[in-house]
Amino acid sequence: MCANQGLEENGFGRRILEGRYADVFLQRRAPLPGYAVAIWKHGHVAEPMDLDPDAANGYWAELLTAARVIRCHYEPAKLNFETLGNTVPHLHTHILPRYLDDPAPGRPLPWDMISSADARPESAFVADVAALRDLLRANE
Repeated sequence: MCANQGLEENGFGRRILEGRYADVFLQRRAPLPGYAVAIWKHGHVAEPMDLDPDAANGYWAELLTAARVIRCHYEPAKLNFETLGNTVPHLHTHILPRYLDDPAPGRPLPWDMISSADARPESAFVADVAALRDLLRANE
């Protein structure tokens, strides 16, 4: 994940927000529409508490900016945030929209459901990226 800085595509998704502290990528393989990942973009940091206060505030503010437009565009019932790092020890946070017809109501999505999700149709994926970027620009 350290190598994601400046990438438009990272092999998993396309960047919707290029922030000062984080880049947020809408994921192509998504168990639920709107699944995105925010990735710290200044060198290797594994834990959010390793950031100085300004960097931490910037990271979370940019993540929440992306989450707001995801909520606006997809209208989920809830957004979940997972900052794990057990497998990939680089600061990143999964933004997981949850819906009324959720496949795992009342509990976290199982990782195998996330990791084995099918790719969204390219035309729908590209349209969602464009819509999310438009919402971000409108809210600047």
